[in-house]
Amino acid sequence: MRAYLVLVVVTALACGALTPLMRRIGLRARVFTPVRQRDMHRRPIPKLGGVAMAAAVLVGLAVGGTVPFLQGIYADDAAMVGLLVAVAVVLVVGIADDLWDLRWWVKMAGQVCAGLAVALGGIRIEAMPVGWIPVGSEAMQIALTVLAVVLTMNALNFVDGLDGLAAGVALIGGSAFFVYSYLLTRTINQFDYANLATLLMALLVGACLGFLPFNRFPARIFMGEVGAMLLGLLMAAAAVAVTADVNALDGMRFRNVPAYMPILLPIAVLALPLLDLALAVLRRTARGASPFSADRGHLHHKLVDGGYTHAQAVWLLWLWAFLVAWGAVSLNFVDDMIVLPVLGLALLGAGYLTLRTPVRRRRAGASTAGPALDPEEGA
Repeated sequence: MRAYLVLVVVTALACGALTPLMRRIGLRARVFTPVRQRDMHRRPIPKLGGVAMAAAVLVGLAVGGTVPFLQGIYADDAAMVGLLVAVAVVLVVGIADDLWDLRWWVKMAGQVCAGLAVALGGIRIEAMPVGWIPVGSEAMQIALTVLAVVLTMNALNFVDGLDGLAAGVALIGGSAFFVYSYLLTRTINQFDYANLATLLMALLVGACLGFLPFNRFPARIFMGEVGAMLLGLLMAAAAVAVTADVNALDGMRFRNVPAYMPILLPIAVLALPLLDLALAVLRRTARGASPFSADRGHLHHKLVDGGYTHAQAVWLLWLWAFLVAWGAVSLNFVDDMIVLPVLGLALLGAGYLTLRTPVRRRRAGASTAGPALDPEEGA
């Protein structure tokens, strides 16, 4: 655990040192997020923060390579090369999009290339998490892995709409995934529990910790396309790596971790981004628009339009992310009969907090409008 915590600190410090530098570069180069009708900010803000996050992740990877405890992970040269190529693709495509606002299919092609780099490096979905049905076809393993990477990248990108929201959600979900993958690896092998998924989550958590102080409301810099795609890449690669870990287990060694966790945890960690993504696709498709067209219908927009302040909406969505992700992880080390009732009550409380202000606002609007007059009385 100490080795992973060292990487969290190193990555956080590197990101914290590089983010102000990228902010100055963004200001001088005038790489701003434009103020559009659907956006929540009201002044141009530089958006190269993701470059600092990617550089910090690379620093963390380099430092990790010098730690003896982690040498088993770095012994797989193909996987490391695949990850480095994927990060390079994210940097090139993300910076290009931040500078020139690429067409959606160009970004999609870049995301597919990043997913291919991960899959061709050997990090692949080797078993379907429902029933752990082996995926024997190499082509199918690659296709499923690319799909997972592209889906996760876009989910994180869709939720990146308020100051600190995407970084906070990724930090909360990544920390839960970090604990889960660490516990799972201890279950697999009590003598050598260095694990790629845990390493990637340590880097993600560190990058988010270093970036969030500059990105929380009121934000001084945005992560841009690079940051959203980077977080999605790390999350997806870790989730895919876990499928290989669990596929190698037998029932006896897996007895301390619930069998449904490998499918529940990745979904729980990404529940908020995936929900927002699904609703956006359905909403846009229903009105005949492209699923990739922008609008003001995301969950965070609904909260702000419902009467919450910018900061309150972020805290509410962080609360939902925490309850779902950490509620799922707690099933590993706390009795279900304790976790489920407590989690249920907490979710009800979160639901009350979420709906309270919009309901009050509607009632106030109805009372202000007053009762409608009968036509005859009005005459």
